[in-house]
Amino acid sequence: MSNAVQVKNLSKSFKIPHEKLETLRGSFVSIFKRKTHETFKALDNISFSIKKGEFFGILGRNGSGKSTLLKILASIYEPDKGSVKINGQISPFLELGVGFNPELSGRDNIHLNAAILGLTPDQIKRKFDQIVAFSELERFLDQKLKNYSSGMQVRLAFSVAIHADKDILLMDEVLAVGDSNFQKKCLDEFNKYRRAGKTVILVTHDTDIVKKYCDQALLLRKGRIKTMGSARQTANEYIFQNMSDEEKRLFEQVESQENQRNQLSPGKSGWLKDIAKIKKIEFLNPKGKSQKAFQTGDDIIIRLHYQTRQPIEKPVFGVSLDAGDGTHIVGPNTQKSSRAPKLIDGSGFVDLVIKENPLNLGLYFVTAGLFNKDNTLTYDFKSKKHSFKIITIDESQDGPIKINFYWKEKQ
Repeated sequence: MSNAVQVKNLSKSFKIPHEKLETLRGSFVSIFKRKTHETFKALDNISFSIKKGEFFGILGRNGSGKSTLLKILASIYEPDKGSVKINGQISPFLELGVGFNPELSGRDNIHLNAAILGLTPDQIKRKFDQIVAFSELERFLDQKLKNYSSGMQVRLAFSVAIHADKDILLMDEVLAVGDSNFQKKCLDEFNKYRRAGKTVILVTHDTDIVKKYCDQALLLRKGRIKTMGSARQTANEYIFQNMSDEEKRLFEQVESQENQRNQLSPGKSGWLKDIAKIKKIEFLNPKGKSQKAFQTGDDIIIRLHYQTRQPIEKPVFGVSLDAGDGTHIVGPNTQKSSRAPKLIDGSGFVDLVIKENPLNLGLYFVTAGLFNKDNTLTYDFKSKKHSFKIITIDESQDGPIKINFYWKEKQ
């Protein structure tokens, strides 16, 4: 099968000025100042190919270079380096408002946008009723576009793009705006394109769409290709990447909150400092191997390493498990456990074993504490300093806990 798109060693940079001018006086004064700027590398030496008839997904966080890449494919931007070979005609839907005039009516914008996409007046006349019917905007056709909602504008633009009937359809976040019924219509139309042997290139943040509809996918991060391959593998890597970024953000937030709290209340009553410490928290599999990512149903061992300066009788170890959004999941401790340590002295560790964990996809934070036998004194407390990830993808249920269930119809 031949390629619809071939990209080799593609790079694109933008100059970002340091000085922001907001007044006429500022503009005049700036004439005599030296202009400074920084260079932002939107794409950095990327290469990939897309086969004819493929449904190809492009994933990445905001600022990763996705939209820049699509604009180069659509010949809106010129690359600084590298080459792009397109085998066929392209119908782009790149972003809301491109190719539209807000002062013109919906009717006039159909003619304008269709002409920009290369349709002749006769072709526009033949397809006009189909475009309007698909958009479901018959009642609003003679209103100015500036009075349309963003969802209505997407309907109109997408309807024109798909009826341009080109070989390659470029879509940038078309599913991010609009209701679920319209999204389904879009996806049905994508499938028609694929069955006709045409190519669909979709930029989106929706990993479910990528896994369900795409054949291959590419993940961009800071202008470079992080992963490229099967849609499911790439989507899972994107989810994992986002959880890692969120973990870093939340760690920084927790550190900031703890620093503020320590500054406000350096000497807390009920604390016995330096008598015992939780030195380290580890996550292990049943073979004792350290890891940070698990599947739903895996056994997870949370190991608390401690160090004491004096013997402590009947210490209480506690663990609190919270989802990344702050939802509290569970908080077991050793106070009433028959396997609780009777005495700790020096260094050692205790394990909390979660059998066949029921956790669903997400990032989970662990808070750990070490207390006296009555839970009235705190030796050490680690608030959300460590985390692990569950990377199982289950489309049948959401929420932090995965349950075993089935539906039963009344007989």
